[in-house]
This record gives sequence, structure tokens and C-alpha cells, in this order.
Amino acid sequence: MTRWFIATKKFDKSDDAWEKYIAWSKLEQLDELVSLDGILCPTVLPEIKSEYWSRIVNEDFMQQFFTDPDYLAREIANIQRCNFLCVFRNPSVHPDSAVAKGFEFVGYDLTDIQSSVSALSNCGGFPDVFSNDELSDKGLIKSHERARKVQIDLRLKYPYEVHANCHLWAIFRRD
Repeated sequence: MTRWFIATKKFDKSDDAWEKYIAWSKLEQLDELVSLDGILCPTVLPEIKSEYWSRIVNEDFMQQFFTDPDYLAREIANIQRCNFLCVFRNPSVHPDSAVAKGFEFVGYDLTDIQSSVSALSNCGGFPDVFSNDELSDKGLIKSHERARKVQIDLRLKYPYEVHANCHLWAIFRRD
């Protein structure tokens, strides 16, 4: 199981756009959104510097992910209000926390295959597949089994919806 790392902007009650987002999304249980949604929680390192190429994932739509956690930690050392995440794309089982040493499990996100929009928190919901009250106070699904079922059902029930063709992400966060 391959682990990748990313630093994303925090999005919570202290953000100016929070109230508007909660009113739109109806995700009133949230106290913070922890997501790989590139719109709501963008990377804090949007520019790919030449020295990153040997330390990032060289795959379409994945270049915001780092393979070297120590390097990423140094790059974000002076950035306030960010989440340092360890993630696993499409894990077949729940990742062992030992593999994500130093990070705490937060939940599962489902983002479209371009890793830009979360089907859970930025699509207005898919009520035929999951209900908003299934999401945690971070906007994520807690169980691998349930997240995998949602991933499959999104593809089956919404075959022409671009945001329903998703990667399943296990998200761990460093406190």
C-alpha cells in the first residue's frame, strides 16, 4: 500500500466562507472539513518547483502529492492553518496505522478521478447513495467498507456524472 503526503488549506469555522458553505452543503455537523477537494481544501503548495519533481507523484492529476514526508514537512514549516495529510488511494482494506506512523486516521474521502471535487462534500449530495448525516464532523466516511460501497454505487447510479467516478482516499492527519 503506497502512502502519499499532501498539505492542504484548513477549512473550518474561522474561515470567512464557512457559513455560506454550511448553508449550501447542509452539512451542519461539520466542525472542520478535511478533504482532498482541491476547491474547498486546496494544496498550500500550488506551484510545482523544479526541485519537487523527484519528490512528488509523477502521474496525471496527482502532482500535488509528495512521496517524501520529511521534505514536505520542511516546505510547509512556516505555513499557518494547514493540514499535513498522509493518504492512501483506493486501498483494498483499511490501512494499518503503523504504515501511517505519526498520523491519526480521520476518515475516507471520495474525489473525482481528477482529484478536484469531493463527491461527499462538494457536489450537493447523492441521496440515492449516501445521506449527509453519514458523514463525520470532518465531512468523511469513517468505515472502509461503507466508503467502498458508496464508491461503487456512485459509479453504478450516476454513470454520466463526472464527479461520481471517484478515487477512494484513506486520510490520516498529523496533529
